[in-house]
Amino acid sequence: MRLALYQPDIPQNLGAAMRLSAAFALDLDVIEPCGFPLGDKMIRRAAMDYAACAKVSHHASWDVYLGFVAGLPQPARLVLMTTKAAQPLYDFAFQPDDILLMGRESAGVPEDVHERADARLYIPMSAQARSINVINAAAMALGEGLRQVKGFPGQG
Repeated sequence: MRLALYQPDIPQNLGAAMRLSAAFALDLDVIEPCGFPLGDKMIRRAAMDYAACAKVSHHASWDVYLGFVAGLPQPARLVLMTTKAAQPLYDFAFQPDDILLMGRESAGVPEDVHERADARLYIPMSAQARSINVINAAAMALGEGLRQVKGFPGQG
C-alpha cells in the first residue's frame, strides 16, 4: 500500500503523514502544489526524526502523478477517502497494492479526481461532525487496509 496526499494545505499534517508512513513502512506520495513551502520547519517539527526513514516522493501535479501510478510495477487502485462517498471504509475489500488518496484539508479534491478514483470511501461518524483530521482519517483507513491484507510491518 501507499499513502498519497493531494495538494496538502497544512505542513504539520505532512509531517504527521511522514511519521505515519515511516511507522508502517509505506511510501508517501505528495501531489503538488502544496499550500506551504516544502522546507517549512513545521513539517520537520511534526515529522521529528521519522523524516529520515520516510520514503517520500513529490509529484508536480495530478497529471504527473497519474503517469507515475501508470508506471508502477503492479497495477494499483486509487482509493479516495472522502466525505462525499457512499461506501463505508469498513465495507471495502482492500488489496495490497492500493493507494490511499487523501484530499486537501481545506477543499478535498476536485471532481476529476473523484471521477478517476477506483473507489470512494467514507468513515462513519456523528452527524454533528463535518470531517476527521486528514491524517487521523489516513491512519484509520491504513489500519483497516493493512489489517485486511496482513500488511503491517513484520506481519504476513
